[in-house]
Amino acid sequence: MSVWILTAGFAALVVLGVPFVFAIGLAVVAVMVVADIPSMLLPQTMVAGTQSFSLLGIPFFMLAGELMSAGGLSRRLIAVADVFVRHLLGGLGHVTIVAACIFAAISGSAPATTAAIGGAMIPAMAERGYSRPYATSLAVSAGVLAPLIPPSIAFIIWGVIAEQSIAQLFLAGVIPGLIMAVGLSAIVIWRAHRDRVPQLPRATAAELGAALRKGVWALLAPVIVLGGIYGGVFTPTEAAAVVCFYSFIVGVFIEKELRLSQVPAVILRAMRVSAIVMGIVAVSGGMGVLVAQEQFATRLAALLSASIHQQWVMLLILNLGFFLLAAVMDEIALMLIFGPMLIAIGHQFGIDPIHFGAMIVTNVAIGMAAPPIGYCLFVGTAISGQRLTAVARAIWPQVVMMLAVLMLVTYVPAFSLALVR
Repeated sequence: MSVWILTAGFAALVVLGVPFVFAIGLAVVAVMVVADIPSMLLPQTMVAGTQSFSLLGIPFFMLAGELMSAGGLSRRLIAVADVFVRHLLGGLGHVTIVAACIFAAISGSAPATTAAIGGAMIPAMAERGYSRPYATSLAVSAGVLAPLIPPSIAFIIWGVIAEQSIAQLFLAGVIPGLIMAVGLSAIVIWRAHRDRVPQLPRATAAELGAALRKGVWALLAPVIVLGGIYGGVFTPTEAAAVVCFYSFIVGVFIEKELRLSQVPAVILRAMRVSAIVMGIVAVSGGMGVLVAQEQFATRLAALLSASIHQQWVMLLILNLGFFLLAAVMDEIALMLIFGPMLIAIGHQFGIDPIHFGAMIVTNVAIGMAAPPIGYCLFVGTAISGQRLTAVARAIWPQVVMMLAVLMLVTYVPAFSLALVR
């Protein structure tokens, strides 16, 4: 009965439109009532599930992204990307991708990257002859590179679930993220050629120098974050706090585009998103305890390993199932709920845990862009004012390309483990 409530009951609540955090909580409470489990289990697991030091990086990276957007640093990153790649065929599309990669290396958040880069680039692309649905789909696709490019909130969560090194997981996402960015650039060139989008002139040396001078403080942010982590100066969580402080100082006192009166509103925006993420983390802890108590993950892993003997078949099935779930379910809840089961299966088949983490997070990134309810799709449509159906039609070439990259990550471990080793 408990397993049916945790699976079918939870799924029914989601289908009815109940927010994920409440659907998980209600399913857990129902099992506690049916199984006569002490009522203190849920609050205890909610508190325990959010006590990991590594999870502190999530609100800090969220706040860093908001501070950079409000302080004008994201606009300077776009200006730097513009002078380097705007002359290529489909120039503004390439600008969107490059700027998203740099911003992702600071915020670690796909929604924040989509909002920051899409807010500036979608109108600019529309003015240059790109269709608004396609411009929106490109901003969304570029935004979901953030879970792969370090520092990544998705890798932080998976590192906590799987008890793996977050720094190593960060490295495992670099090559898949860059390959995905190259794939997006190829699609940009194909679309620009097909739609006969006019090319922009190459930036002059004066323009290049001016953009670099204005963007130097923004470009230093990812250098500080990644250099500090891999130089052993601070942990990923401490790096999140450092980049928050850095973004505040630069925005208020150096660039002077962020007023002190704006800071409370910026903090409030970051708190809202962080509260959603941490709420899901908290209630998922209760579900995780009940799943472990019922030995659901262990039993399912044993069942699958008894019926499927080839690792490549198992990986294909896991990817297909995870992609379908990610297209209709919140990605963080997905990792937290199914994480123990996936880890048990990976262990059963002898899959390297860092490689496995890269595969899972690549799938999560695609899920944020995949119709019908990819989180970043909603962010993009809110910015552009386009219908979800129009953007969903335009984004399928990018999703197919990302799935091809997922297959590379899955079956060629070197793509995720080369830098780690």
